[in-house]
Parts: sequence; structure tokens; C-alpha cells
Amino acid sequence: MTQVLDKPVQVRTSSDSARTAHRKALLEWVAIHALGVAAALFFVLPFVFVLLTSLMSDSQALSRDLIPRTWEWANYRKVFDTPGFLTWWKNTLLYAGASTALTVLSSIPVAYALAKFRFRGRNLSLMLVISMMMLPPQVVIIPMYLFWAKQLGLSGTLWPLIIPMAFGEAFSIFLLRQFLMTIPNEYLDAAKVDGCGDLRTLLKVVLPMARPGIAAVALFQFFYAWNDYFGPQIYASENPGAWTLSYGLESFKGAHHTDWNLTMAATVLVMAPVILVFFFAQKAFVEGVTLTGVKG
Repeated sequence: MTQVLDKPVQVRTSSDSARTAHRKALLEWVAIHALGVAAALFFVLPFVFVLLTSLMSDSQALSRDLIPRTWEWANYRKVFDTPGFLTWWKNTLLYAGASTALTVLSSIPVAYALAKFRFRGRNLSLMLVISMMMLPPQVVIIPMYLFWAKQLGLSGTLWPLIIPMAFGEAFSIFLLRQFLMTIPNEYLDAAKVDGCGDLRTLLKVVLPMARPGIAAVALFQFFYAWNDYFGPQIYASENPGAWTLSYGLESFKGAHHTDWNLTMAATVLVMAPVILVFFFAQKAFVEGVTLTGVKG
């Protein structure tokens, strides 16, 4: 009789435990997603504020209003009509595009050699690459400026920022090397058995498998060049025809320091290409960055 009476108590206790566990899991789900939404709003709201301010009138931009009374899309046309703005766009595209292409082309062979070749001094070469990553550009800016400006006469242009990318970039080499280490050597050995040399193995086998890593390196360099302010300030400040968007935006803000709507519109036009590029390439970018740390 005692055993019969104990069974309902056991069933009720088990049901209560399951209900409690379900409630706890639900509360954890709500808490995690609430924190995620709060973090997303923390990062998104500044962009929303800039976008809304760029669509306000001159007088409303100086007020406390958050929503435009009239949507002034003509602000963007006024920014494009500003003398030099299209030139800054062209210069930025040249700087970002050329430096990205040269960085990828020059970094791939070096990273491939450091990742897959066995030669005397390989570890020393890798240490030199890592040490170059630790060297701040401000340390060498004076001798580099004297070389490019005084010896080669390239001051007032963007070429001192573009040409060095043809000789490799330390961070890109290291990132690509880490990614190439994740590619099994069996694929390379199979290609060599089929008669492929080192160059053909790189082109036919390694590059198709290294697309995420290459995409990550390209995006890192593109974002850096697009947002670079220090380099154009050093080499191109004396020639307004060679200014980039990041440096020209400072001049635009000084000329329109009371027109916050136009300043915000110019800011949106500077940020939009970077946001769009990352939006469409984020999958390859995240995959490339993630896989670079799988094997060292």
C-alpha cells in the first residue's frame, strides 16, 4: 500500500523539476537575447542618429529634434556639389583598390613559403614579419618621408602609400600564413604527384582553398586604406587634388562647422561603401578570420 501511494508523489516531483528546468531555460533565453538586442542598439543607434541628422534642414539640425520634420534628400546632392568631393572619392578608390590588390598579390607567395616550405631561416623570417607588426608607423615616418619626398619627389601624391604594398604587408602575410597552415599537406603532395610544380600547386590547389583567408586580408587592407587619415595627412596634405575622403572630410567639417546636416551627410557617404562591402562579404570575412587560429 505504501508503494502505491508513493508513485503519484514521484510523478509530481518529476513534473515540477521539468517545469522548473523549462522555466529556467526560458529565462536564460530571454536574458541572453535581451542583452543581444541592447548591444545591437548600442552600436546601431549612433548610425541612425547620423543618418537622421543628415536628412534635416539647417535650422533643425541645431535643435533637439531627433526625427526630421522634412526629409532633405538634397543635402546629399549639396555634398556631391562641394568642390573636390568627387576627387576625394576617386583618390580614395585608387588608394584603397590599388593597395588592396598589391597587398594580396605580394603577400600570398610569402605566406605560402612560410607556411608550406622548409628552408633554413624560416623561423627567423617569421619572427621578422611578426616584429614588423609590432613596429608603430610613427617610428619610421621621418626617414620614410625623407626617402619618398626628398629622394624620389613623390610628396603631394598617394604613391608613397601605394607602392610599398607591392613588397608585402606584415599583418597580411602573418594572417595568410596562419590560414594556409590549416590546409592539409596531402593536397599539395597529391598535386605534386600529378606533376604540378610549386607555382602551379599554389595557383590550382592552394588559392581556391584559401579564398576565405584572402578575402579577410583584402577586406582588412581595404578598410584600413579607406579610413586612413595619418598617411594622406603626411604625404598628400600639401596637394588638395590628392586628398582622400578621410582627410577631405576634416576640411569639409571645417568649412561647414555650423551645417551639421551637411557634415553628417558627408559622413554617411564616407561610411556607406565600407558598410556595404562588409555586409556582402561578411561570411567570407568571418570564416577567414576564424580559421586563421585553428592551427599555428
